[in-house]
Amino acid sequence: MHLYNAWLPPPVAEEAKKERESFARVVKSVKESYREEDGDDSESVFATLKWISVIDLFIKAKSELNLEDVAALVEFGLHVFEASNDKIYVQVRWGSVLVKILNKYRKKLSLTVHWRPLYDALVQTHFTRSTGPEGWRIKQRHFETVTSLVRSCRRFFPPGSASEIWSEFSSVLENPWHNSSFEGSGFVRLFLPTNAENREFFSQDWVGDLITIWGSIPNCPFWNSQFTAVLARVIKNYDHLTWEPLLPVLFTRFLNMFEVPVGSGGGSYPFSVDVPRNTRFLFSNKTSTPSKAVAKSIVYLLKPGGLAQKHLAKLVNLLEQYYHPSNGGRWTYSLERFLLYLVVTFQKRLQREQMDVDSSTHTEFFLGKEERRSFIIVALKLIERGQYSKNEQMSEAVAASTSILSYIDPSLVLPFVASRFQMALETMTATHQLKTAMTSVAYSGRSLFLSSVSAASDHADELANVESFNELLMVSLSNALLGMDANDPPKTLATMQLIGSIFSNMAALEDSTDELSPISTIRFSEWLDEFFSRLFLLLLHLEPSSVINEGLHTMTTSGTFLVEDGPFYFCVLEILLGRLSKSLYSQALKKISKFVQSNILSGAIAEVGLLCCACMHANPLETVVHLIEPMLSTVISSMKGAPSTGFGGRKTFQSPYTRKEKLTISPALEAATDYMLKVLSVAISYGGPHILRYRDQLKEAIALAFESPSWKVNGGGDHLLRSVLGSLVLYYPLEQYRCVQRHPGAPLLEKWIGTKDYSVEEPLTAPKWHIPVEEEVSFANELLQLHLLSALDELMKICQDKIHTDAGNEKDHLKVTLLRIDSSLQGVSSCLPDFRPSFVDAKAEDPSHSLFLVAGAIGSRVGSTDMRQKAADTMHAVCKYLLEEKSDDSILLILVVRIMDALVNYGSLEYEEWSHHRQAWKLESYAIVEPPVNYIISSYAKGKRRPRWALVDKAHMHNTWRSSQSSFHLYRTNRNVSPSNFAILLMDDVLKLALHSYETVRSLAGKSLLKMIKRWPSVVSRCMLTLTENLANPNAPEHAVLGSCTILSTQAVLKHLTMEPKAFTSFAFGILKSSRHETLKAQKAINELFVKFNIHFAGVSKSILKTSSSDGENFGDLIAQIGTMGSEANGLHWRYNLMANRLLLLLVMASRGDPLLSSKILSETAGHFLKNLKSQLPQTRILAISALNILLKESPYKRNPEQLEISSGKNHGSTKSSLEGALVEIFQEKGFFSEIFDSLSHVHVTSDSDSTSSRVNVGTSSFQSVADKSITFFYFDFTASWPRTPNWITLLGSDNFYSNFARIFKRLVQECGMPVVVALRGALDEFANAKERSKQSVAAEALAGILHSDVNGLLDAWDSWIMNQVQNIVVVPSVESMPEWASCIRYAVTGKGKHGTRVPLLRQKIMDCLLTPLPQTVVTSVVAKRYAFLAASFIEVSSPRMPKDELLLHKRLLDELLINMSHPSAQVREAVGVALCVVCSNIQLYTSAAHSHPIMGNSISDNDKEWGGWSRVLSEQATERVLKIQKSVQLEDLDVLPDAHPANGMNNDQEDMKWMETLFHFVIASFKSGRSVYLVDIIMRILYPIISLQETSNKDLSTLAKASFELLKWNIFREPHLEKVVAMILRSAHDSNWRTRSATLTYLRSFIYRHTFVLSRQQKQQIWETVEGLLKDSQVEVREHAAAVLAGLMKGVDENLVRDFRDRAYADGMLMLNKKRQRKQSSVNSVASLHGAALALGACVLSVPYDMPSWLPAHVTLLARFVVEPAPVRSTVTKAVAEFRRTHADTWSFQKDQFTEEQLEVLADTSSSSSYFA
Repeated sequence: MHLYNAWLPPPVAEEAKKERESFARVVKSVKESYREEDGDDSESVFATLKWISVIDLFIKAKSELNLEDVAALVEFGLHVFEASNDKIYVQVRWGSVLVKILNKYRKKLSLTVHWRPLYDALVQTHFTRSTGPEGWRIKQRHFETVTSLVRSCRRFFPPGSASEIWSEFSSVLENPWHNSSFEGSGFVRLFLPTNAENREFFSQDWVGDLITIWGSIPNCPFWNSQFTAVLARVIKNYDHLTWEPLLPVLFTRFLNMFEVPVGSGGGSYPFSVDVPRNTRFLFSNKTSTPSKAVAKSIVYLLKPGGLAQKHLAKLVNLLEQYYHPSNGGRWTYSLERFLLYLVVTFQKRLQREQMDVDSSTHTEFFLGKEERRSFIIVALKLIERGQYSKNEQMSEAVAASTSILSYIDPSLVLPFVASRFQMALETMTATHQLKTAMTSVAYSGRSLFLSSVSAASDHADELANVESFNELLMVSLSNALLGMDANDPPKTLATMQLIGSIFSNMAALEDSTDELSPISTIRFSEWLDEFFSRLFLLLLHLEPSSVINEGLHTMTTSGTFLVEDGPFYFCVLEILLGRLSKSLYSQALKKISKFVQSNILSGAIAEVGLLCCACMHANPLETVVHLIEPMLSTVISSMKGAPSTGFGGRKTFQSPYTRKEKLTISPALEAATDYMLKVLSVAISYGGPHILRYRDQLKEAIALAFESPSWKVNGGGDHLLRSVLGSLVLYYPLEQYRCVQRHPGAPLLEKWIGTKDYSVEEPLTAPKWHIPVEEEVSFANELLQLHLLSALDELMKICQDKIHTDAGNEKDHLKVTLLRIDSSLQGVSSCLPDFRPSFVDAKAEDPSHSLFLVAGAIGSRVGSTDMRQKAADTMHAVCKYLLEEKSDDSILLILVVRIMDALVNYGSLEYEEWSHHRQAWKLESYAIVEPPVNYIISSYAKGKRRPRWALVDKAHMHNTWRSSQSSFHLYRTNRNVSPSNFAILLMDDVLKLALHSYETVRSLAGKSLLKMIKRWPSVVSRCMLTLTENLANPNAPEHAVLGSCTILSTQAVLKHLTMEPKAFTSFAFGILKSSRHETLKAQKAINELFVKFNIHFAGVSKSILKTSSSDGENFGDLIAQIGTMGSEANGLHWRYNLMANRLLLLLVMASRGDPLLSSKILSETAGHFLKNLKSQLPQTRILAISALNILLKESPYKRNPEQLEISSGKNHGSTKSSLEGALVEIFQEKGFFSEIFDSLSHVHVTSDSDSTSSRVNVGTSSFQSVADKSITFFYFDFTASWPRTPNWITLLGSDNFYSNFARIFKRLVQECGMPVVVALRGALDEFANAKERSKQSVAAEALAGILHSDVNGLLDAWDSWIMNQVQNIVVVPSVESMPEWASCIRYAVTGKGKHGTRVPLLRQKIMDCLLTPLPQTVVTSVVAKRYAFLAASFIEVSSPRMPKDELLLHKRLLDELLINMSHPSAQVREAVGVALCVVCSNIQLYTSAAHSHPIMGNSISDNDKEWGGWSRVLSEQATERVLKIQKSVQLEDLDVLPDAHPANGMNNDQEDMKWMETLFHFVIASFKSGRSVYLVDIIMRILYPIISLQETSNKDLSTLAKASFELLKWNIFREPHLEKVVAMILRSAHDSNWRTRSATLTYLRSFIYRHTFVLSRQQKQQIWETVEGLLKDSQVEVREHAAAVLAGLMKGVDENLVRDFRDRAYADGMLMLNKKRQRKQSSVNSVASLHGAALALGACVLSVPYDMPSWLPAHVTLLARFVVEPAPVRSTVTKAVAEFRRTHADTWSFQKDQFTEEQLEVLADTSSSSSYFA
C-alpha cells in the first residue's frame, strides 16, 4: 500500500479497502462495453472511452490493485489501441492511460508488446499523405501519446525486435542528404529497445556502424541528439561491450556538441544542417546540446581503472571556463543541464549498484571509493565556477549538485560549502553571493548534521572536520537572522529556507547541554528572541506587492513576497514552533501575543495570520488562551458599540422595513476590525475542539461582523465563519511538525522517511488526525442553522414579501444574506451531503454497489441533503427575482453564481484547494530531500527520503484530492443515473447567467457551467440549442453571442458536437448564419470559436453519417446546403464563405472511409474546390489548394514503378478515377486554367526585403492572419513536405514556389491523365513568358507538377513541346524569377517514394536537357542560371543507389565544371563552386556506399576509380596557383612591376585568383551543406591556400578565404586524415609570410580544442613546440598571438607538457633578467628573446584566470619584474598584470595570503593602482 493511502484519516482508510474490488468491477465493465464481433460499424470502441477517466482515477489515487486486473486491463487497452487505427481520438485517450499504467507497474508486469502496430499508428497518421480531418491539436496529442507509449513499451519488446527495427531504419540512414534520414534517426531513437531480451543484437561491430552513421552529418544538433540518446541507453544497459578504444572519438563528439566560443570564434555553428520543421517538431530535441544523454553516457562509461575518468577530467578542464559568471551566453543553459544531469545520473548509478550488489554478477564494474572521489573532484571544478552565476538556473543547479554529492563524500564537498559561505559573508561587493551561499548550506543541511554526528562518534581523527561543520551550522544559523530584510526578498526567502532546513533535521529545539549536539553552543532562548525581533521588524516594514482587492472578496493574503513567492515562511514558523520545548514555546507565544495585540498591520494580514496559525497548530491548548481569546474579546468589544444593520441573522424583519439614515463606521475602526477578523480566521484553522469553549463569542463575533454596515467587515465575518466551520468539521493532521521518530544513528536528529519505505509488516507511525467529535458537529450544525437555513428563509422573505421599501437597504440586505449562505457552503464544502441522483430505472441495479469508485472525504458529515435541496429551490427563486429586478447588480449576481456553484459542483472546492495548495513545501527542493544513496551513515533506500512533516502534508493533500474525486466520475459511466432535478434547475439558471451582459458574471457562470458539464456529460444537449440559436439569431444581443461562444469553444462541448447529429447540425448552421452580428467583439469571438473547432476537431461520429441510410439523403442534404453556402454566388462575407468551405471539407474528409457515402458527393466536392481555385477571395483559393491536395487520391494514370515504358493511354482505358468525369467537364471550359493561373498569381506576394524562403507553406503570405491560417491549413502538413533534401544553396535566393500548388497540378494530371496536360499547355506558354514574377511563379508550379506526374504519355509530350519549354526557361535572361524556375526543376527531378530512391520518369531527360551546352552568345547571368539549375537538380539525386546513367551525367558535368573554374563572371564562379560541391560529394558518397555495401549493386569499374583523380587535380592546381598568387602579392608589396610579360602575367594572376575564388566557393558550399565529411580529402589538401590567402590585394578572394576559414575552424578531422592535417599546419606555421603564421595560430587554437581527445601525445608535443617557438618570432604580432594561443592550450593539453612549459618559462625568465643585469646593451635578437620570455610568463599567468595555484605568485611576480624593459615588453607586462588583477578581484581578499610581502611590493610597483595590492 502506498504511504499516502496508509496515512489517510481512519474513516477514509477503512473505505479505501474496497477499492481493489471496485477496480476489478471497472475492468470487467470496460471489457463488456467493447463488442468486437460488431465489426467496424460498431461504436463500442467509443463506448470504452467513458471508463478512461475512471481508470486514471485509480492510478492517481495510488490504490492497491490486483496485478491480474492491471495486466488484463493493459492487454485489453493495447488491443483496443491497435483496433482503432483510424480513430485518432480513441488512441489518444487509451494511449495516455496505458502510459500511466505501464510506467507505474513496469517492473511488476510481464508482457510482450510488438513494435510494428505502434509504428503503423505513427506512420499512418503523421508520415503519410492521407491527412485525416483531425485538427492539429489532436494530432499533436496523438503523436505525443504514441511516442510516450512506445517509450513505455520498449522494455516489453520481444527478442529479435532490435534486429527488425535496425534493419527497417538503417537503410534510410544511408543517404544523409535526404530528409528521410532525419526521420529514420528519430525512429531509431524512439523504437530501438535496450532490454535484456535484445542483448544479443548489440555487438561491437554494430556500435562501430552506429558511430560511422552518426558521423555522416556534421554540426547538426537534431542528428546529434538522436544518436547520443541511443548510445547513452546502450552504454547504460549493456556491460558486455568494450568502449575504451572508442572513448577518444566519443569524447570529441561530446565536447564539440557544446557550442561555445573558442578563441575569438562565435558561440554557435554558422550553418547547422537544415532539418524539416515537421521532423523537428515531431522528434523534438529540447536544446541544441543533448546534455542529458551526454551526461548519462559519461557516467555509465566510468569503470574502475578505466580511461573514461581521465577523459571526463579533460572535458571538464575545457568546459569549466564557460561556467564562470563572466563567461555566460546562450551556451549556459546546456552547460547547466549537463552539470545537473551528470550529478543526478551519477547518484542513480550508485543507487542501482547498491540495489544490484547481491544479484549482479558484474560487480567488477561497480564504482569504488576512489572512483567516487575522483568524480566528485572533477564535478567540484564546475560547481566552483558556476556557483555565483548570474543565471539563476545555473546557481540553483550548482546548489542541487552540491547537496547530492555531499551525501556521497562529505569530506570533499562540505569543506567547499563552508569556505564558500565564509567567503560570501566577507564579500561586500556582490551581495547576491550570500543568497546563493545560503541556498547551498540549506541544501546540504542534513549532510552537515549527519557528518558531524557520525564523525564525532566514529572517527577521532576527523574531529577537525566535525568542528568546522559545527561551526558552519552555528555561523549560518546566527548569520541567517541578518538576512531577513524587507528590501531584499530573495535573500529573505533563502534565509527562511536555511532555517527551515536546519530545524527539519533536529528532533527538538531546546537549550542543550549535550556536547555531541552539532549546535550545542547556541542558546536557543536568546536566538529565539533575536529571531522574533527581526521577524516582527520584517513584518512591520512589509509592503503588499499588489493592490488589495477591495471588491467582493477581499483576499486573505496580502500579496507580499513572503506568501506569494514560496512556502518557506509558513514552513519555518510551523517547524520552529512545532519543535520548541515547552518553556521555549511559552517564551515565543508571549512575544507573538504581545506583537499581535499591539499592532494593526493591514499590509501583512496573511503573514500575521499564518504566524498565529503556526502557534495554534503547534499547541492549540495554550494558543487559544493567549492569542485567540484576547483577539476575540477585542473584536467583539470594538464592534459592539458600532452602528448595526441587523442583517446578521439575529433579528426578524417584518414587512415593510425602512431605514432612512445611512449607517457608517470610521475608516480606522473598519480597518482594525477587518484586520483582526481576518487574522483570527487564519489563526483558528487548526482549532478543532479547542475553540468550542468560545462558541458563544464566535457566534457573536460572526453575527456582529455581518451586522456591520461596512462591506469590508462583512468580508471579515465571511472569512471567520468559513474558518470556524472548516476547523470544526474537516479532517486535518495534528502535531504534524513534532518529531515522532529519532534517527537510530543520531538520536539528536529526526529520522527522515520515504514513500517507498512503507510496508504492512513494519508500518510507520501514522499521523494523528483531527476527527470531529459530536460537540464539534453539533456546533457546526448550529452555525448552519443560523447562517444557512435561516438566511435562506430571510432571502425568500426579501424576494417574495419585498420587505424593503428602500432599494439601497434591500441591496445591502441581499448582499449580506447571500454572503452568509456562501460562507456556510464554502466552510462545510463537501461535508454537506450531495443531491441524490435520479435513477432512470430504479430496479435496474443496486445503486449502493454501483456508486462507489474510490474512497474520499474531506471531513465528517454535517447537515443533510434536504439543506442542499432547500438551498437549490431558494436560489432558483432568488435568481429569477434578481434577473428581473436587479440584473444590473454584478455583486449580487456573482454571489448567486458562487452559491449555485457550491451547491451543484460537489467536490470542486476541494479540487481547487488541492490545485492551489499554497503552503505545501516544494518537495523538489533539495533542502528537505535526502537522496537514496547516503555514504555518510551507509544507509540505502529505494527512493528519496523526506522529513515526516512533508509527507504528512502530502498525505493531507492526497486526501483533499480524493474527496474531490470520490463522486465526480460516478455519473459518467452509468446511463441509469442522471443528475438530480434540483441540479438541473440550477444548471438552467447558471446558463442564463453565463449569457449575462456583465463580463465578470458571464465568466464566472461559464466556468461553473463547464464544471457541471464535465461532471454530467449528458446535460450538454440541454444547453446546445440555446447556445447555437444565439449565434444564428441576428437579433441576439452581443453579450449572449459572447457567452455562447465561450461555452461552445470548451473542449467538453466541442467533443459532444461531433457525437450527436442534432447538436452538430445546429452548430454548423448557427455559426454559418452568424455573419449578421456586426460588432467587432462578436465577430472576433465567432472567429475564435471556429478556429478552436478546427484545432480540436476529432472527426464525426458514425451516427451523424448514418442519418443518410435511415432518413434518406439527410447527410447528403447537409453537405449540399453547406456547399451552397460556400459558393461565392451566395454573397456571404469572405470569412463565412471560408468557414462554409472548411466545414464542407471536414465533413467530406471525415466521411470518406464510409462505404455508404456516394462517390457523387466526393466528385461534386472536388469539382467545387477546383472551381474555387479561381475564386476572387484569396483565402478561399488557399483553402481550395488544401482541399484538392487531400481529395485527389486515386491517380489511375500514374505509371507504376515496375511498369515498362508504354505509349500514352494503352492498357489504362478501363481504369478511371471516380472524380474524373466531374473534373474533366470543369477544366475543359475555355480559358479555365488561364483564369486559375491568374487568380493563383495574386497569392504570390513578393517583397524585396523577404529573404527567407516561404516554400514550406503558402501560409507565410502576408495577407493571412493567424486565425485565417488555422482555418486554411492543417498545422500538420504531412512530414514528407517538399523539398525532401536540405536547403542550403543561397545563390538560388528566396523563392515564391509553393509545392502545395505544384502538387495540385500533379494530382490533377494523375487523376485525369493527358487531357489536363493538353488543357494546361496554352496557359503555361502564356504565363511562362509573362513579365510579372508572380505569374511566372504559377507557371513554374504547374510545369513542375506536370514534369513530376509520371503519367502515361508524358514522354511524348516531353519530346513534342515540354523540352523546348525547359530549354527556353534556361536561355531567357530573366534573373528575377530564377529561384522559382530552379525550384521547378528541383521539384521535377525529386526522387519518388518515401526515401526518394525511385527515379522519376523524366529526371534523366531534364538533366540531359540542362547539360546541353549553351550558345556562345548568351549573357553571363544565363550561364550562372544554368549552373544553379544543374546544382538544384543534382542535389535531389539519391547518391548511394545511383544508376549508371546518372553516374555518367555526373561525369559530364564534372568535366565541364573543372574547365570553367576561372570564368570571368563572379556570379558564374559561385554557381560553379556550388555545383562542383554537389557533384563531387554525390560521387564520393556513391563510391563509399559501393565499398561498404557491394551487394547494393554499385560495382566500381576501373573507369569509376579514375574519377577520384578530380581531388588530386584540384589540390595540385591549388598549391601551384597559391604560390603564384603569393609571388605576385610580394611583387606588388615591393612595387616591382613584372615588365617581362605585361599582358600575360597579369592575366594569369587574375585567372589564378578567379580559380581560387571558385575553389573557396566549393569549400564554403561543402561546409554549409554538411557534405564536408565526404569531401574531407580535398579540404585537407587545400588547408594551406585557405590559411594563407586571407590577406591579399584582391578583396573578394580574401573575403572568401576568411569565410572558408571561419567554417574550417568548426570542422573535425578523423583518422587517417588527422596526421596529414597536423603536418600541413606545422608547415604553415613556419611559412615565410608572417600573416600566414599568424592565421595558422588562429586556426591552431580551434583545431587543438576540437581534436584534443584524438591527437596523439607526439602530435600535441609537435604543435606545442611549434607554437612555443613562435614566441620568439621576428614579428611582434606573431609573438603576441602565440602567447594568447598558448594560454588557451594550457587548459586541455597534456599536463606534463604544461608543467614542463611553466618550469621552462620561469627558468628562461630568471635567466633573461640575470643576463640583462650583466649586459647593458641589447641586440634586435635579444629583444625578441626578452619579449618571448615575458610572453611565456604571461601565458602561464593568463591560463588560470580565476584560480591561485601554488606556482602562480612566483610567476606573476617574475613577470612584473619585466616592467622596466622597453616596448613591446613593458606593454605586455602591464596588460598581463592588469588582466590578472581583474580576474582575481573577487577573491583577492584571501588569495593574497599566498604572496610574500616582497612579492606584493613588486606587484604594487607594476600596478597602476598601487593601493589595491597593499
